[in-house]
Parts: sequence; C-alpha cells; structure tokens
Amino acid sequence: MTTFAPDSLALNRKLPLWYQVSQSLRASILGRSPEAPLRLPTEDALAEHYGVSVLTMRQALKELETEGLISRHRRRGTFIEPSAQRGAPVRLLGSVDAIVAQQSGMSTELLDHGRTPVPAELAAYFPDLTEVTGFTRLRSDEETGEPTNHARNYVHPGVAGLIDPADLLRRPMTKVLRDAVGVRISRITDTVEARLADPETARLLQVPLLSPILHYTGITYDEDGRVIDVARIHYRGDRFSFTVTMDA
Repeated sequence: MTTFAPDSLALNRKLPLWYQVSQSLRASILGRSPEAPLRLPTEDALAEHYGVSVLTMRQALKELETEGLISRHRRRGTFIEPSAQRGAPVRLLGSVDAIVAQQSGMSTELLDHGRTPVPAELAAYFPDLTEVTGFTRLRSDEETGEPTNHARNYVHPGVAGLIDPADLLRRPMTKVLRDAVGVRISRITDTVEARLADPETARLLQVPLLSPILHYTGITYDEDGRVIDVARIHYRGDRFSFTVTMDA
C-alpha cells in the first residue's frame, strides 16, 4: 500500500527533537494534497526519514495523535485523520517548522499581489528600499468555508520575483520561501497582540466590528541578517490561541 511522504527536516539540536519532528510532520499533513495517501510510513521508516530514534518518533506521533491529526491501529498502522480539526491551538517552541505548521491546513485565496510602497512603520526593516512586493491572502476552514485569518506579506523584491503566486494557494509563505525559493532562513521574530477588528478586517473575517482578534507580526531573516519578509496576520479571536514554551 502506498504511504504518505512527509517533507524533509533539518534538525536544530537546541530544541527537543520530538517537538521538531511533530511540527514538521504536522505541517506535511495539514499541507498535503487531497489525493495524498492517508497511511503513514512505519515508525522505523519515519525515524530513519527524520534521522531520529524510534523512541523520539513515537513521542512525536503521540503528540499528533493527542491533537487528533492521526490515529494509530495495532497491526494496521498509523493513518491521517481526513476530518482532523484544522483550527487547533498554536504552540510555538522556536522552530521554523512550527511557523510552517501554524500556517498550514486551510484553504487559501490570493486576494492580490504586486509592488507596493514600504509602509512607514516597516521602513526600518527595509532601509534601502522604497518598494516591496505585497501578497494578500484570506484563509478559510476547509470544512465550513468560514474565514479564519487574513494575511498580508511584505516581501523583499529580490526574493519576491522568484515566488510563483500559485504556490501560495497550497503552501504557507514561510514554506514557499524556504523550500520553493531556497531562502536560507536564520530566524523568525514573532509578536502577537490583542486588537479590535477594524472595518476591513471585520468584513474579511466575517466578524462584528470591534471584535477581538489576534494580530501576529512575523519578521523573517535570511542567513545574512537581511529581512526578506514581514508578515501581518489577523486571526479570529474565537478560533486561535497561542502558547509559547520557554526552556529553562
């Protein structure tokens, strides 16, 4: 029987391996194509794929099973749940794959893209530029069609020209930048604030005016320390929560 093929992963030894593996596999599952197989490879095969021990792989799978993304059956194997809940709480522990997983698993509409002046409040991130390329997307729950978040990315034009807009209908921006364009991402700085929905956000997310929303700003840097993407995402406050775990 054909099995699901997860994406590859470059491990960061500063973070728990099980966590990185679970987030990478979670992103692969949520971003899979409709025709992808639902059966996962065996624990041994997955452990070899990610370069970790079977014990680490087992812990990662347990995390996904608890979340309801997979089900495990003795003698039959492990399977992706086709009706898995997409709007699960987001847990960020510091890996790029956690960002990718957070952005995955929803239907996406590309509202517009093209050159735009650098917003005054973002000028410090693009000091030598007067224009960047903007990409605006609306993400919705695949099951209900209900809007869940509205994203606006401001991308360095030297990188934006390499992006196929069609990729953004299937993959998160971070994944497109890293895997399709080949940007070597060094870090992403996240800020999450509580805000009230302005008229445009309320209209797009189909919520009452001044409803509580989560406003996320993600600054993505390449290996040379250059900002290549500033993401601003408005999340419906009734659909998302953020938990950040700090190691002692």
